[in-house]
Amino acid sequence: MASTHTETERLEAQLFKAADKLRKNIDAAQYKHIVLGLIFLKYISDSFLTRYEELVNTEFADPEDPDEYAGENVFWVPAQARWDRLSAQAKQPGVGAILDNAMALIEQDNPTLKGILPRVFARMNVASATLGELIDLISNIALAEQSAQSKDVLGRVYEYFLGEFALAEGKKGGQFYTPGSIVKLLVQMIEPYSGRVFDPCCGSGGMFVMSEKFVENHQGKINDISIYGQESNETTYRLCRMNLAIRNIDGSQVKWNKEGSFLHDAHPDLRADYILANPPFNDSDWSGRQLAGDGRWQYGTPPPGNANFAWVQHFVHHLAPRGVAGFVLSKGSLTSKSSNEDVIRKNLVEAGRVDCIVNLPAKLFLNTQIPACLWFISGRRQGHDGERRRTNEILFIDAGDLGHLINRRTRVFADEDTAKIADTYHQWRNQDGNYQDVAGFCNATPIAKIRELDYVLSPGRYVGLPEEEDDFDFGTRFKELTAEFEAQLAEEEKMNKRILQNLEKVQ
Repeated sequence: MASTHTETERLEAQLFKAADKLRKNIDAAQYKHIVLGLIFLKYISDSFLTRYEELVNTEFADPEDPDEYAGENVFWVPAQARWDRLSAQAKQPGVGAILDNAMALIEQDNPTLKGILPRVFARMNVASATLGELIDLISNIALAEQSAQSKDVLGRVYEYFLGEFALAEGKKGGQFYTPGSIVKLLVQMIEPYSGRVFDPCCGSGGMFVMSEKFVENHQGKINDISIYGQESNETTYRLCRMNLAIRNIDGSQVKWNKEGSFLHDAHPDLRADYILANPPFNDSDWSGRQLAGDGRWQYGTPPPGNANFAWVQHFVHHLAPRGVAGFVLSKGSLTSKSSNEDVIRKNLVEAGRVDCIVNLPAKLFLNTQIPACLWFISGRRQGHDGERRRTNEILFIDAGDLGHLINRRTRVFADEDTAKIADTYHQWRNQDGNYQDVAGFCNATPIAKIRELDYVLSPGRYVGLPEEEDDFDFGTRFKELTAEFEAQLAEEEKMNKRILQNLEKVQ
């Protein structure tokens, strides 16, 4: 039984290590659909079984009536697709076809899952023996007795596997997965307690999952928020819908179309209370020339060669009057003076839309080495909902020195880093806050000063240099640097071993 968060973390890591060992020569981009599909199948089968046993012990109830499940938000699982039946057939030569058929049957009886579940088990280069071992592995997940806890374990496993597969895929993994520490920071800062949450480039749905967690962790009601999303990559969309379903989150307003949010806005009339997003950095292939006169370009026409300020204005267009948006952009968006971008940035500042800018450290993202930042746009700067009036200033935070390396390519924020940044924003924003500028870290800058610097929004221009610390501990810092260096060496040694193994296979 995974009774604590730490135990669950150990379970997740053990499971992934075992599953990855079975991957052998299969590309991670393909393999993830097999493993995540099996975890999803286990989840809906467990949920079904819990409800089935309740009905067996309920007078006048029919456990084989699909209507008995729909009212409890439980997917109906036909007999041939139930996990115990599949597990019993795990060692059969044709288990791939059996799994594909199970997915087809579940989609057939659950219209909301139509076109979402992977049917790839028979056609991918996965041996039946490997599929059987994966089924056994997932069958052995130590689930708690209570249904809610077992769902949470499977939800955590799915989420953990998404992140690990993204790491395994490297650059391509960043296309469907935003690192958890970035998602957590965005959610902590804008605090989506209730209302409509929107992500028009939603990837695998991490922003939605974290928003639901935030509400739960603050004793709120999950039904007080509703989610809306859009994704142009169909396979990523499927991952998202499964990710939401395994958390029992309504994904009916998360839409897919291949044209994308600019050409085919799936929610044209939506005005969201919260927007959370990580759009593609510096996207040059966004059909800008086709949208030259679009009504969304309220602050200026974005250049056809870079979608950054098209995304910003798309977000602003979809915000409710008192809505708040937090999103990732490349750091170039803070300084660019080419192709009308500086004019758009100026107009956003002068219109009082920009609330806060956060500079991020390098190596936080899997798919790019492009420096990044966070933008926060708010409709509450006049002073609403417990917030103070702050129309004459913008908060700048430089978090470039925060976070720690988990390998030579990847940096993450610890919980204390996230808390430091979010608390600084809240202390500045809230009526009862106790904010103070900190040299080298944060500065509440008057708009007049920003005008003087020609609307450049780089936090480093405003926060200044940190004050010299008399109590600097050289010994501690040396140990930290040594540990980072040793971690990099260990990572390089692993890579060299993999290269040698691959060369031996070729020879």
